[in-house]
Amino acid sequence: MPPARKRPRRYDSARTRAAVRAQFGHVREAVEALTPEQLDGPTRLGEWTVRDLAAHLAWMVGSVAELLGRPAPAAAELALTDWPLATAAAAERIDGHTRGIDASDLPALYERTARAYEEAVAAADDARLLPVGLGAMTLADFLVTRTVELVVHTDDLVAATGATVPYDRQALAACTRLLADALAVKAPGGAVEVRIPPFAVVQCGEGPRHTRGTPPNVVETDPLTWIRLATGRTGWAAEREAARVSASGERADLAALLPLMG
Repeated sequence: MPPARKRPRRYDSARTRAAVRAQFGHVREAVEALTPEQLDGPTRLGEWTVRDLAAHLAWMVGSVAELLGRPAPAAAELALTDWPLATAAAAERIDGHTRGIDASDLPALYERTARAYEEAVAAADDARLLPVGLGAMTLADFLVTRTVELVVHTDDLVAATGATVPYDRQALAACTRLLADALAVKAPGGAVEVRIPPFAVVQCGEGPRHTRGTPPNVVETDPLTWIRLATGRTGWAAEREAARVSASGERADLAALLPLMG
C-alpha cells in the first residue's frame, strides 16, 4: 500500500494575491526598460525571444482574469502539488499560444494585464473553481501556481538580459515550497531530507524513515538553485560541482527525480 499523502500545505491567500501583484510589477518595470534589441534577443527557452518570454509572463498573470470570466467547473480535478508534475503535457499548447500573442506594444499589454488582474481578484472567492487546462483548480491554488510561473520566468528574463529584477519574498517562498512539495509527491517516503532554507524542508524517497537526530541523508541548497533544478534550468551534477548543492548520505542523490516541471 502506498504511503498516505501528508496534509496539503496551507498558503495565505491575501499574501499570495499580493505576491503575484508585486512580482508582476517587478517584471513589468524590467520589461519596459528593455531596448528593442534586447527584446529581440535569445533566451534559454528554445526559440523564444525575450519578447516572447515577456508576452508569456503577461499571459501567465492575465490567465487569472481570463479563467475567472469563464463558467466554474463542477468539481476540482487537480491538486496543487500535482500541478508541477502535469505541466509537461501542456508544453506544446503553451508554446503555440505564447507565439500567437500580440506583443508589439508590451507596455500596453502589461497595463491591461495588471488592471484586469486587480479587477478580477478584488471580489473573487478563494474557493472559486477555475477551468484550468490541466484540470480544474481553486483560485487560491491557481494563484500559487502563478508565483511559480513568475519566479521561474523572472530568472529566465535575468539570464537572457542581465537585468536586475527583484524577487518578492512571498512569491519566492511560495514557488520554492510548491516545488519542494511536488518532489515529495513524486518520490514519497522519508529517507532523504531536502532543506531549502529559509523556506522549505521536505522528506522524500523510499527507505528507512528518519525520526530524530541528524538525518542520515540530507540535501541542502538555496531557493533559486532549487528552482532551477526543479525546472530543468540546470543539472544536478553541475550544481554539486559548483558547491551550490550539498548532499550527504548514500541516498542523497536527486538526479533521477529532476526536473519536476516540463
